[in-house]
Amino acid sequence: MASESSPLLAYRLLGEEGTALPLNGAGAPGGASARKLSTFLGVVVPTVLSMFSIVVFLRIGFVVGHAGLLQALAMLLVAYFILALTVLSVCAIATNGAVQGGGAYFMISRTLGPEVGGSIGLMFYLANVCGCAVSLLGLVESVLDVFGADATGPSGLRVLPQGYGWNLLYGSLLLGLVGGVCTLGAGLYARASFLTFLLVSGSLASVLISFVAVGPRDIPLTPRPGPNGSSLPPRFGHFTGFNSSTLKDNLAAGYAEDYTTGAMMNFASVFAVLFNGCTGIMAGANMSGELKDPSRAIPLGTIVAVAYTFFVYVLLFFLSSFTCDRTLLQEDYGFFRAISLWPPLVLIGIYATALSASMSSLIGASRILHALARDDLFGVILAPAKVVSRGGNPWAAVLYSWGLVQLVLLAGKLNTLAAVVTVFYLVAYAAVDLSCLSLEWASAPNFRPTFSLFSWHTCLLGVASCLLMMFLISPGAAGGSLLLMGLLAALLTARGGPSSWGYVSQALLFHQVRKYLLRLDVRKDHVKFWRPQLLLLVGNPRGALPLLRLANQLKKGGLYVLGHVTLGDLDSLPSDPVQPQYGAWLSLVDRAQVKAFVDLTLSPSVRQGAQHLLRISGLESGTLLPWGFRSSAWLIRVSGLHN
Repeated sequence: MASESSPLLAYRLLGEEGTALPLNGAGAPGGASARKLSTFLGVVVPTVLSMFSIVVFLRIGFVVGHAGLLQALAMLLVAYFILALTVLSVCAIATNGAVQGGGAYFMISRTLGPEVGGSIGLMFYLANVCGCAVSLLGLVESVLDVFGADATGPSGLRVLPQGYGWNLLYGSLLLGLVGGVCTLGAGLYARASFLTFLLVSGSLASVLISFVAVGPRDIPLTPRPGPNGSSLPPRFGHFTGFNSSTLKDNLAAGYAEDYTTGAMMNFASVFAVLFNGCTGIMAGANMSGELKDPSRAIPLGTIVAVAYTFFVYVLLFFLSSFTCDRTLLQEDYGFFRAISLWPPLVLIGIYATALSASMSSLIGASRILHALARDDLFGVILAPAKVVSRGGNPWAAVLYSWGLVQLVLLAGKLNTLAAVVTVFYLVAYAAVDLSCLSLEWASAPNFRPTFSLFSWHTCLLGVASCLLMMFLISPGAAGGSLLLMGLLAALLTARGGPSSWGYVSQALLFHQVRKYLLRLDVRKDHVKFWRPQLLLLVGNPRGALPLLRLANQLKKGGLYVLGHVTLGDLDSLPSDPVQPQYGAWLSLVDRAQVKAFVDLTLSPSVRQGAQHLLRISGLESGTLLPWGFRSSAWLIRVSGLHN
């Protein structure tokens, strides 16, 4: 039995020698010691922090101010509806069997095969790498907005020098901190994430309290240059407290120019920003190799995290619409700090969410890379990422990913890359939905997930929703990502991958062929639709290639069976000599490039064996004729008609 593992298999497998193989997360010595994270620390905390990211502090006003409360809630419902469909598929696959390290990549590759799984896994890895860089650059920009020498805000401290080189230095220092935490292992990462979770929760609590405790006030806005470079008079946004008139004014949409980019906003652009902040549902699944019980932790933790973040987003949308006028929402995206009882706590929350998002992306990327390297899909290019510590921590994959993030930081500004990152995430989500859909459609008897709140309808709707969202956010990035996936899949197909993982496509073909064979009725056969049925018996396949191709031309769309009779008596033999020969005969069919089935049998004589092959092939009675002058081949001509 192959030693490869699959989410469709049991929790322990048998190796080539019959020994049990432990399914540890790193795929290296360490065993169960590598799996030490609980559901809360390993799934809930990183998923919540990834889904909040920096959007929860800096883009609530942007969404509500431009889209209005009603459209903002509609956007949130659509976004979480798409995410919920993918979560259902993740839960189904995760509760069906063993889940090793690699999270989404492991689920996809063991279902759709190494070609599709490897290509999407590499794209998901690049999305995490770029996502880490985007979070770090967002953190640098947030710090410089307050402490930068060129800060334009009314409360800027202006103590840090700015410029491309300085920004790169700040990003590299923060990346060193993030990389150090991830290199030391998942345990330290979980503790750091928990501390970050406490800081973010405290900051959000202070914001929620401030909405109630703070009285009405005027908030100065960032000065905007006039038409000829002259300064405009000071402008103010208004925090009105709970006011029904404010809510009424904020119900409808009021799309305007984004003061940070100068671009005119619309439904698609605002929705893209909101959805970009909610694409962290795989953060817990990426830690599957370090979880104590991934089949239980991934579905439970992901559902809890999604429900919690949805509730917080809805609450912030309502509170912002009740208390802040449209000018404040559209002209100051960081107004939480202006209305907070203690503004530094909001800053701490902003910095903590950005830092945690970068840590989650980096450690998730390293686990995906280590899984890709362990499966040896890309050869020596990823070979260094196989190295792990004594405790099973893939520190080499972390360093590998750290270097790539450092290269991405050289770009300096990654606003345009944010859409590409989101599209790559959506490709992975669509692939997870497609994997679950394929398993459900194939009716595989070993696909029996304990999580039953899904169906092929939810999977199909999830695939369609992800694809639609990709092209809505960025048509160019969506088309480019699908093209890249196709090129990577072609490369892996040409290189060849592990065949022992199994291909769900074969199960789907069997299911469909069986269904249509049952619909065939021999009683409805008619001479008008007659097709030839040929059974070619070959004794010596070494010189039979021309004969195979000639018979293939004679079949003319009919049934063509290649048969071989091995002389002998099974009662006098220690084992069946026919079964080991099937692989060689199938290779012969591939080499001859003919469309034929292969049937082999064991019989005391050729004539009796030919009769066996007629019956086991499902062919009707025919005439046995010698082909040519040598007795190495016989052709059974079958009429296929009823007299």
